[in-house]
Amino acid sequence: METLEFKNGWLNLKDDQVEAIEHFCDKYKHFLDIGKTERQCVKESIKQAEQHGFRPINEFAELKAGDKVYFINRNKNVVLTVVGQRPISEGIRYVVSHIDSPRLDIKPNPIHEKSELALMRTHYYGGIKKYQWASRPLALHGVVVTKSGRTIELAIGEDPQDPVFTIPDLLPHLDRKVQRERNAAEVLKGEELQIIIGSIPMEFDDDKIKNKVKHHILTKLHEKYDFTEADFISAELMLVPAGKARDVGIDQGIVGAYGQDDRICAYTSLEAILDIDTPEQTAVCFLVDKEEIGSTGSTGLESRYLEFFTGELLLRQAGANYNDQLLRRCLWNSYALSSDVNAGLNPLFESVHDAQNASKLGYGLVLTKYTGHGGKVASNDADAEYVASLRRIFDEHEISWQTGLLGKVDEGGGGTVAKYLAHYGINTIDAGAAILSMHSPFELASKFDIYELYRAYKAFYAKAL
Repeated sequence: METLEFKNGWLNLKDDQVEAIEHFCDKYKHFLDIGKTERQCVKESIKQAEQHGFRPINEFAELKAGDKVYFINRNKNVVLTVVGQRPISEGIRYVVSHIDSPRLDIKPNPIHEKSELALMRTHYYGGIKKYQWASRPLALHGVVVTKSGRTIELAIGEDPQDPVFTIPDLLPHLDRKVQRERNAAEVLKGEELQIIIGSIPMEFDDDKIKNKVKHHILTKLHEKYDFTEADFISAELMLVPAGKARDVGIDQGIVGAYGQDDRICAYTSLEAILDIDTPEQTAVCFLVDKEEIGSTGSTGLESRYLEFFTGELLLRQAGANYNDQLLRRCLWNSYALSSDVNAGLNPLFESVHDAQNASKLGYGLVLTKYTGHGGKVASNDADAEYVASLRRIFDEHEISWQTGLLGKVDEGGGGTVAKYLAHYGINTIDAGAAILSMHSPFELASKFDIYELYRAYKAFYAKAL
């Protein structure tokens, strides 16, 4: 009789397998280093896709098996597609990951001066523990679009020669009344998340200029980057942890880095689709935005973009036979992996987990049948038949996998993009990696799991259900 037993994937690996894992994770760390924002991830993904023969969808009047095409949505979504042997109308294999991560966004009118220091106001994006972002080096990334339409890209704080930015925390000698009596969520309040951007006053001929440090900073920004204070209102600027991804532990079995939720799934699904030949069914790698704030907006999965690009694919194959019902039929016959991370069993806080149903680092891909909170609210609950078919695929390819839930019942919870895929009738389940320190500036993932994700996504693309 078959029993359920998950095993640590590092056991009994051969030297060549360990070498393959290390090589793959070196490339993954590089991706994390250069892709700290959605726009940067899209740019790098397109660069790699074009090197593998992918071309923009507008270059195709019609599509045939083996064609490799991509879509870009407002520089924050990218869709990579390999057309399959079967008609697209018979269904698609979607792997959907998000490329946004918790961070600090710069407010539209951010710079002010206080106590002769120039500060910049922020608004946190996504679920963070605010105190984790103080007294650490931060880098400024993003774009400024001037009134004339000129786009200026910024990345300050990653090069060793660059300055960095930081939020000044309060010293323990003086925090007894101001901070220690606050609860953890308010050790630092939202309006206290302000970075220091300057300290040197500048002499001006005009005596009416009072905030000499602020004006010094604005002068330097204009001289070096050619934009003004008014241009902040049409900017997308964000603060992220400065520095590179690192190996963690004496054995170097863990990757530590910002943004692994969910770029661990984005990178592995990207690599998987770049490495497949003509699949039986059309394969789609869809990298989305705005998951961390509810998948809203025109670049989140609540938009109609999935419907838009799927319709474009069908139109180029069905031609005059295209209609809305053909699109709905295609979506209803499709399968998806909502590739997002799960909470790995934390050895310091095991009490919040149901250990029997918790995922562990080093045990491979995590299949999460449902997420949500308190009674599965706001979750997608995958059908048993679909879960069984995925078990067969992964077992046939000797891919390590495990099950996982996001904590004990009523302990908390969370959601993914799965429910938005399921709205179209797409068979969907969450499938990603176990992560420690999720949503922190330095998240942890097993190198073994990273490589198994890639193998699992590649098998999913190739094997028809």
